[in-house]
Amino acid sequence: MTPMQYYGTGRRKSSVARVYLRPGPGQILINKKPLDEYFGDEAQRYLVRQALELTETIGRYNLLVNVSGGGITGQASAIRHGVARALLKVSEADYRPTLKKAGLLTRDAREVERKKYGQPGARKRFQYSKR
Repeated sequence: MTPMQYYGTGRRKSSVARVYLRPGPGQILINKKPLDEYFGDEAQRYLVRQALELTETIGRYNLLVNVSGGGITGQASAIRHGVARALLKVSEADYRPTLKKAGLLTRDAREVERKKYGQPGARKRFQYSKR
């Protein structure tokens, strides 16, 4: 028999996180590694735990996360988005106003602007020289 679990998908830039929330003592595994081993910086660890801390469910659920694509910060933000979405499935009436006010349910739509031809980057131009 499979344990009761809640699922949420989070996205940020090119990162995609699949988050499974299961009742438990609060263990967080990201790509089969503990949170502290996967994210070295405290800022990223805070992003992952932010939705749980806001809803005061930090020790009630185990997190099992599969994340791919992008960089470290994008992955942490994608996990945060996925955790918030999974918490909605637990109890929408209780957690939705808190998560909505903190802005955790909205996907951050900012993406990298493409490089344009004839110049070195998206916005940067070659130096103008009159002579």
